[in-house]
Amino acid sequence: MLKLAVMFADNMVLQQMIDLPVWGTTSPGMPVTVRFAGQEKSVKADANGDWRVNLEPLTANSTPQEMNVTVNDSARTSMTLRNILIGEVWVCSGQSNMEMSVSNAKDGGGESAEADFSDIRLLTIPKLTAETPQKYITAGSWEVCNPVNVSGFSAAGYFFGRELHRRLGVPVGLINASWGGTVAEAWTSRKTLLENSALAELVNQYDMAVSNPDESIVKYKKEIQLIEQKTKDVENTGYPRGWADISNPSGEWNDMELPALWQNRGLNFNGIVWFRKEIELPEAWRGKELQLSIGATDKSDITYFNNVKVGSVTMADRQDSWCMLRTYVIPADLVKSGKNVIAVRVHSDRFGGGMTGPALALRLFCPALPQSSPVPLAGVWKYAVESNYGKVEIPPPPPGPDNPNSPCMLFNGMISPLIPFAIRGAIWYQGESNASRASQYRTLFPAMIQDWRTHWNQGEFPFMFVQLANYMSEPSTPSESEWAELREAQTMALRLPNTGMAVAIDIGDGEDIHPKNKQDVGLRLALNALAKVYGRQVPYSGPMFKRMTREGKTLKVDFDHVNDGLECRGEKLLGFAIAGADRKFVWANAEISGDSVIVSSPAISEPEFVRYAWADNPACNLYNNAGLPAVPFRSDMSGK
Repeated sequence: MLKLAVMFADNMVLQQMIDLPVWGTTSPGMPVTVRFAGQEKSVKADANGDWRVNLEPLTANSTPQEMNVTVNDSARTSMTLRNILIGEVWVCSGQSNMEMSVSNAKDGGGESAEADFSDIRLLTIPKLTAETPQKYITAGSWEVCNPVNVSGFSAAGYFFGRELHRRLGVPVGLINASWGGTVAEAWTSRKTLLENSALAELVNQYDMAVSNPDESIVKYKKEIQLIEQKTKDVENTGYPRGWADISNPSGEWNDMELPALWQNRGLNFNGIVWFRKEIELPEAWRGKELQLSIGATDKSDITYFNNVKVGSVTMADRQDSWCMLRTYVIPADLVKSGKNVIAVRVHSDRFGGGMTGPALALRLFCPALPQSSPVPLAGVWKYAVESNYGKVEIPPPPPGPDNPNSPCMLFNGMISPLIPFAIRGAIWYQGESNASRASQYRTLFPAMIQDWRTHWNQGEFPFMFVQLANYMSEPSTPSESEWAELREAQTMALRLPNTGMAVAIDIGDGEDIHPKNKQDVGLRLALNALAKVYGRQVPYSGPMFKRMTREGKTLKVDFDHVNDGLECRGEKLLGFAIAGADRKFVWANAEISGDSVIVSSPAISEPEFVRYAWADNPACNLYNNAGLPAVPFRSDMSGK
């Protein structure tokens, strides 16, 4: 019997220039020999059958190599791993914005088509909660990056790794261990949480809840059953043809600009909404098979063309249907010249609902006539409401070992099994789920980083993270913001050594918590790594608040990371607010003066405090000349 930890497999990338642990299991007491890159290391399995050797550091190598592992049993059991490269290995972790795939990113199809990088390798860790730290992951395989398989990998991770590969010229291995909607304490070990007086209550509350779970579980199941009964899709039977009809559709129809979540277009409920668009097709397309792409729908769709169902994807079919891009084949006999009608029935039992795009993915194409332009479908559609469930609020599941938001469950199930696989560092995109507890995050996030470093025992390895992007509505007046406070807590984590932050305040989407632009996210993470880890002379941060001085009725704000100058991307600087001693903030006039910004307002004669980009979704446009956005800040931060 011989088993290797799942990370050790064909196509893997090993970290250069540090010791390389290799481990697995066999029969107790059996001698195991590992041969790789001219080295031979042997060890005896312990009483539990566990064994581990450490290979000596190796330099980067793009030439595929083989690793042989042999057990000196009666059969001389042996395994050979092939196509192994040596380069840079990074763990990619966090919640849904790290989990979001290349196919769902901006120009996902085009990016996938061009992703022919055989020296980039991708390993996705299965989602798993566990009450105790696990020694092994149960499944997973390294995939060589190519146009076929890259579409499903973490977009932020891929674009980060691609930039490193291009700039460093070495193989890059990416390990994706992420889970949408999760909190940072789930990714932190129980020991670390309990040892910190500010965090121990997270564990204590969990322990108390699970010690008597019956009542909370029964209540939760009843609530979910009621919601499922209320939102079950049973109303389409018997009359869908009327709603999809070409000339006389059922329902009361109004206009909506798509793509969009319908809750961002004034329909503040869950339910079933029909979308309908009339298009004119040329004579040359008549009687030819077409490809209809409608982008993603949140959640389930049934799509009709000229009153005939041509496709459907539901949450029962695929749990990722809410973000899956749909393309359906239109049979040739349905296609007419002149007027044709597309109708999409969207059922959403929770969260946003709608046809969410992206815009470029909404189109109709004729494969038989590749020279003809596709018909763009983004823009104004008609909509009608079939069912209104009201605003459905999903209760959080009760604490327990199956809940991915329970403290330490994801550390145990998805991070612990990776240790001590040799890595260069980690990238992290998370925080949305902790936004209501920003003050606690000031302690929790650094504790999690140090926790990983302690367990990996590789010293203070690099940890690069993404600051929350802009999201939700733009404010009309300066106000408080939980998301701004969470961004502040993330900035404070830069006090830890060997950390870096990619600012995303300018590349979010007010209507989508999952912004499509992961290219700039990956680039900005890579710039931090290139500068701080690999010693490259590249700008890696936008302007960062340094100090503020009062000059009469104005405030002078000085910045670090100005690079060769500050820039305003627009007619005038936006996003600055000032206040007097009463802390009642008003929008400020702001002008660049050398490496500083001068802010003032006729409404504040004695200014004392300044803020920048302090909102969920601020209008802000200060950059340095490297094109990197200024870091949101407030001079009146409490608890510095």
